[in-house]
Amino acid sequence: MKAFPNLVGQLGMDLRDYFAAKAMQAMLASPELLVIVTADEVLGDNSRERCARCAYNFADAMMKAREEK
Repeated sequence: MKAFPNLVGQLGMDLRDYFAAKAMQAMLASPELLVIVTADEVLGDNSRERCARCAYNFADAMMKAREEK
């Protein structure tokens, strides 16, 4: 399923990717999470990857909720 299927000459982005981007945007708007996500350069951990996986987990939950309506 596409998020913006009516754009001229374009199919649009996947709805799952759109939902994940919105979830990521909301998570990064939180100052507490932003510190954790940017700390991976200092700590050498996978904070950004964990944040991205979390965003897709939210997106998957949103897609599932759409199916159940």
